[in-house]
Amino acid sequence: MAPRLKLRDIAFFERPVQFARPFRFGAITINATPQLFVRVEIEVEGRGSAVGASAELLVPKWFDKRPELSPAQTVDDLRRALEIARGLYLARTGFLTAFDLHASCIGAQVATCAKKNIPALAAAYGPAEIDKAILDALLRAAETNFFDGMAGNIAGIDARLSPDLKETDLTTFLSGRKPLPRVAIRHTVGLDDTVEGEGGVADARENSGARYFKLKLSGDPVADAARLARIGKELDALDRDYNLTLDANEQYADLAALHELIGRLDHDTALRSISSRLLYIEQPMPRDVTRLSPLGSLAARGFIIDEADDSYDTFPAARALGYHGISSKSCKGLYKSIVNATRAAKWSVAGERFFVTGEDLTCQAGVAVQQDLALGAFIGITHAERNGHHYVDGFGDTPAAEVQVCAVAHPDLYADAGQGIRLSIHNGDLLTGSLNATGFATSVHPDWSALRPLEQPKSLQEQSA
Repeated sequence: MAPRLKLRDIAFFERPVQFARPFRFGAITINATPQLFVRVEIEVEGRGSAVGASAELLVPKWFDKRPELSPAQTVDDLRRALEIARGLYLARTGFLTAFDLHASCIGAQVATCAKKNIPALAAAYGPAEIDKAILDALLRAAETNFFDGMAGNIAGIDARLSPDLKETDLTTFLSGRKPLPRVAIRHTVGLDDTVEGEGGVADARENSGARYFKLKLSGDPVADAARLARIGKELDALDRDYNLTLDANEQYADLAALHELIGRLDHDTALRSISSRLLYIEQPMPRDVTRLSPLGSLAARGFIIDEADDSYDTFPAARALGYHGISSKSCKGLYKSIVNATRAAKWSVAGERFFVTGEDLTCQAGVAVQQDLALGAFIGITHAERNGHHYVDGFGDTPAAEVQVCAVAHPDLYADAGQGIRLSIHNGDLLTGSLNATGFATSVHPDWSALRPLEQPKSLQEQSA
């Protein structure tokens, strides 16, 4: 039986994060955004109390891309989603398993947020961040690590939110997991990033020795094809083999535009290097168009859902449309990632390949990147997009003492190579050994006293004034 817990407190904090370079994806360019920190206190039945933590950037214009909303308004809606989730979680006053808490709140969370014009993807951000902190506290109370705890289903995950699965599907998947000792980074090439020469995609100081690359698309087949040809020429100069993925972030308007891009990939000799190494294409069309657009013959290329993944039933629906993959992002919910990985394993038994990928909304060095990395290593993601080391200078504005403590606790993940302490990448890989620490992949918590409370969301009228 999974241990039961009672929530005592949930507190939110934030810290500004300045980017070292602009990050342009889709229709948005980010130069700075706050990082959220969550602190929970729980009482575990028969084990006493424990404190847990989680962290994640408050990313603008990704969870909700409606053009009438400003970047600041979409960040404020994430703050609203957090506050709504806090109220729902704390209203459960009895002893429950960690998954009981999640499952009993997620429906009300989405419904309450919908009444406030917050879409389901943004609504899920609140429970996703609280769930990670609760799990960290629970693992600490049980004096075990994430990998062992989840293999034993310490959270009590069941099939109530995924009726297409059986309880045994989930428990068999969890108990059979052998966490990966290393996970390759997939280096992102944003739409504003340099392609050629110094600082370009083939510059070893820039790409950190990556063997996997994620190339952003603009939604214009002609411009994208020309840029991909330039990138392919640069990557061919590397002293190692490589593979890549493409990410349109919903910028391809419809199937016709997507067909044009795929036609170029299939037939343009200048794109041969790109086409032959392409693993999959991520979220090409807007989420609403996606749900109405079966891929047909395009499915042979391998497509995954990302922004369109806003509920537990998304992956089965996407499968029916011809999609073979779905992204794992801890900001969308760790339990959903585990459910989807279980589905992919079950569906693949018949011979057709289904998969879960590791994508990253710039998880920053520290708690955020460690928890997302552990989740991916647990469910078997061999390479994952990692943006935090690339678009932010190390730990950013994190106090030096906090950085030093984190580096000492996780020496395989962080090192100072002369530019300050930052993510340590070993021949293109991140090592996961120190993530076996008691708790959810982190030996140390943030310096809570150095964080400011989560900013109170402004009303839309105030923002528009």
